[in-house]
Amino acid sequence: MILNGLRRSLSSLIGAIFRKKKDVRIGLYGPVNSGKTTLANKICMDWIGEQLGKVSIIPHETREIQTKESVTIKDNGKSLTFNLVDTPGIATKIDFENFMKYGLKRRHAKQRAKEATRGVIEAIKWLDRMDLVLVVLDSCVDPLNQVNITILGNLDARNIPFIIIANKVDLKKSKASRIRGAFPNYKTVGISAKTGFNIEELYSSVIETL
Repeated sequence: MILNGLRRSLSSLIGAIFRKKKDVRIGLYGPVNSGKTTLANKICMDWIGEQLGKVSIIPHETREIQTKESVTIKDNGKSLTFNLVDTPGIATKIDFENFMKYGLKRRHAKQRAKEATRGVIEAIKWLDRMDLVLVVLDSCVDPLNQVNITILGNLDARNIPFIIIANKVDLKKSKASRIRGAFPNYKTVGISAKTGFNIEELYSSVIETL
């Protein structure tokens, strides 16, 4: 009896030592050119001193899932370690001719459109792996569009926690209040990923949510 109890205790102890803790994943989702990678770079630079991805004015610069592991943020004595996941911009239609407006040759534009389409599909597949999603929206653009509503609807349906980021508040055309008004039932944080304005509130909200 005592021996069996010791065996059970020893088994539990070994299991606790070798059981891998579930990695926390925070995903950046949103429409094209809303500033997801700029925000990812800001978070990574603040806490690990290196960037995550390349930023460009050409749509769909990020066409593959990009991750940075073991990012630890801190706020008011609390900390959170997670894997940051930057995803390709979500779009309902990707036309190669749009890339040609930025100077890309027809062959390169078609290739970029093909890669971007694959990236959108991959981003959607990754959604169920997320413990928290930061939905990055451009506060200079009307938020009531098919892409934004689809993203938020999917998160709601899957019961995935999320925070709406009203990005680019440093620009004159910005109207973060328009995003809050469009989605009043969800938490919204206004920031500038480029300048770092109000980024501390975002860190606090992320730790609080998780």
